[in-house]
Amino acid sequence: MGSKKLDETRLDRLTPRQIVAELDKYIVGQKKAKRAVAVALRNRIRRLKLDPDIREDIAPKNILMIGPTGVGKTEIARRLAKLAGSPFIKVEATKYTEVGYVGRDVESMVRDLMAAGVQMVKQEMQESVNAEAERRAEEALLDLLLPGTGKKTREKSRPAPVVRPMGTFSINPDSPNGPGLMGTAIQVGIPAIFSRQAGDEEAPAALPAEAAGTEREKAEAEGAEKTGKSAGDISTREKFRDMLLAGKLDDKTVEIMVNQNPQFPSMEMLGGNMEDLESSLSGIAGFFGGTKKKKVVTVARAREILRAEEAEKLIDRDRVSDEARQRVEETGIIFIDEIDKIAVKGDRGGGPDVSREGVQRDILPIVEGATVNTKWGPVNTDHVLFIAAGAFNVSKPSDLIPELQGRFPLRVELDSLDKEDFKRILTEPKNALTKQYTGLLSTEGIKIDFTPEAIERLAALAADVNARLENIGARRLHTIMESLLEELSFEAPDITPAEIPITVDYVNEKLNDLAADQDLGRYIL
Repeated sequence: MGSKKLDETRLDRLTPRQIVAELDKYIVGQKKAKRAVAVALRNRIRRLKLDPDIREDIAPKNILMIGPTGVGKTEIARRLAKLAGSPFIKVEATKYTEVGYVGRDVESMVRDLMAAGVQMVKQEMQESVNAEAERRAEEALLDLLLPGTGKKTREKSRPAPVVRPMGTFSINPDSPNGPGLMGTAIQVGIPAIFSRQAGDEEAPAALPAEAAGTEREKAEAEGAEKTGKSAGDISTREKFRDMLLAGKLDDKTVEIMVNQNPQFPSMEMLGGNMEDLESSLSGIAGFFGGTKKKKVVTVARAREILRAEEAEKLIDRDRVSDEARQRVEETGIIFIDEIDKIAVKGDRGGGPDVSREGVQRDILPIVEGATVNTKWGPVNTDHVLFIAAGAFNVSKPSDLIPELQGRFPLRVELDSLDKEDFKRILTEPKNALTKQYTGLLSTEGIKIDFTPEAIERLAALAADVNARLENIGARRLHTIMESLLEELSFEAPDITPAEIPITVDYVNEKLNDLAADQDLGRYIL
């Protein structure tokens, strides 16, 4: 419950208006789509605050995004998940096949989401134990560099329990109760704690001296265990510790034992579930302890390996699985792209359409809510948010089977991008292309500066090529920018340092010929 309250506290700050404002930092335009996903995310936050009785009855309102490629459908979903800290995966509807065919079954998308959730939670927990893992890795590395100094002194053998004679007794040969036997004395040793006999006067007197010796030996053993090394070893070890922390030993090599994960050959099975088979094989290998392998690495690399191993030991795997499962079921997001490619056309003819409709039928129960077995336990999809997207330039949303259409009640149409949108994309987002290329070339000592006229020309060029050729949206800017700066990127190491302004004349010189040749533009732009 603690983690859930923490999630509510973090998400409570995300009002719909703030969600849209955060998305605006990375995606230009598409106000309707942003508002739809903002409301969907806010409703999930509201649901977490309700009583459990009514909370279970509130299903997420799945979203269907309709729009041409390159207008921001995937980016909206990805940024939304990152903003909320939710487990998120993007899948392609075309990679799945109907049950009975060779290929991936639709349940694997839930297993992939659970894997993403486990990785997310594991990273968070490893960060919380990072200091302790670093300390343990440091000690283990010093043990490798200085064999023996870090070993605790071998524990002295414990003294044998102090025993006392139980006493002596004789068998009377003249006893009327038995035959005449030779009298003998028998001594039986027992621990001192049980040796206090009524006529035994030596036991209490002997205890203090022997107990004193035992206590002295115990104190010496504890002192040795506490330090584990002599004064000389302490001095050497601390010197090496200082050198290790200063990075002076990073280039040295050490031999370490690393865990080797079992590798199984890739197999395909008709109608089978390969993920479950691989999980079972991994579990069998883990039951037998796996294998270890010697590896010679630098100290710097050994430190990373040992830190990762120690962090892995410090976290509770069961807690990771439980936390990840809860997070996936309550806040998970699955983005199904290219869903229009599995839509069946109106004539519902034969051929591949049969398989496409089969994939829709298989996706339907996952979207409606089902329990999927994973190697981390069963995962319920009742409250997972599904966002589907497609261009629908050949088919249309009504070509999906009616049951699947009903499971995506919110439909949002995204607008095509024009020249003004391209101008904003080139300059406004945090990860704008002009900022990316400026940063990349600055590593070579080349400073470039885009003039407003040059950006205007690049935007007009992208809009023109999209209109004349295939409309690929903002992806056209990637090809244009790469062609614009290809020669400069190639020559950068030879002309550094330099300051090169990117003017409209520079853009025309590099791109006019390519844009003018429509046939050549098909292959380059």
